[in-house]
Amino acid sequence: MSVTCLKNWLEKQVSVCPLTYAVILSIGAFTLARFLFKTWLVFSQTFIFSGKSLKQFGAMRGAWAVVTGASDGIGREFALQLGSAGFNVLLVARNQAMLSDVASEIAERTAGRAESKIYVLDFAKKDTEAFGGLKSLLDNLDVGVLVNNVGKSHVMPTYFAETTDQENEEIVIINVDTMIRVTHAVLPGMVQRKRGLIFNVGSFAGQVPSPMLATYSGTKAFMSTFTSALAEEVWKYNIIVQHLNTYFVVSKMSNIRKSSALVPTPRAYVRAALSKVGLACGAAMTERPGTLTPFWSHALLDYLIHVIGWKSAFISYTHALHKDIRRRALRKLERKAKSQ
Repeated sequence: MSVTCLKNWLEKQVSVCPLTYAVILSIGAFTLARFLFKTWLVFSQTFIFSGKSLKQFGAMRGAWAVVTGASDGIGREFALQLGSAGFNVLLVARNQAMLSDVASEIAERTAGRAESKIYVLDFAKKDTEAFGGLKSLLDNLDVGVLVNNVGKSHVMPTYFAETTDQENEEIVIINVDTMIRVTHAVLPGMVQRKRGLIFNVGSFAGQVPSPMLATYSGTKAFMSTFTSALAEEVWKYNIIVQHLNTYFVVSKMSNIRKSSALVPTPRAYVRAALSKVGLACGAAMTERPGTLTPFWSHALLDYLIHVIGWKSAFISYTHALHKDIRRRALRKLERKAKSQ
């Protein structure tokens, strides 16, 4: 069909059903406008806009930041950077020696201006008495920021039928129960003071179901939904609750030791998170209120996943990736056993 014939045919169709074509054109224009606005919003929040100032949550005014899993990795960096930003810091984890090192570094970086406290607690043990002691301590602190960072994944990618009851139970206790209990201990004080920031450190595994990490993936999906619900409850008290949607970061949990454009160091990741408080970046307009994908490459990947929208393909890719990771992990264990 020639261009002229096609043009004449279209004009004839429009003249016969003008309302139908007006509706189709309007829907197309709206869809395009929404896509362009979302693209602009994602790129602007990721690369241009700054988030809310930490002073809004009590920085430089004697408020405390509470960080769980503060002995290493992302938690350690949150503790250090929040101390440098003007918060006193309560460090919570199970390794006293490592927590003491973090406390010493906070004192050194801030020349003693930031106070730090240590509370040793192994969340996996569900020690009611120990948690009661933590709650009593929190009741007497002006908590401006809570970072629910402590987390646990599987030792290696494993099919659910082959996992152990103990591993699954510990993942649920640490990733879900601990987050709920610590948040519930801190939140009433934030409501009373009418200010607060809560970061729940999540994972892409919560938005793309991850075969061979099924229990971990499920707990991170819970975290995302819990955050969205809680954020709506407390925004009227000037409390911001955000789920930090995180791809790979250099850490012991990820078993990645070398950084790259897609795998930041904990320092770079935390710096990005603290600079984007209240924004969404890559999670903008994706039906996940309260979610923030702060690091620039993670934000672009998040945006791409939702533009493509073919979740089953990403699930299949993740499955293949985890099968490869498991094969390499098992070969490493075999080599280690032979060398002993």
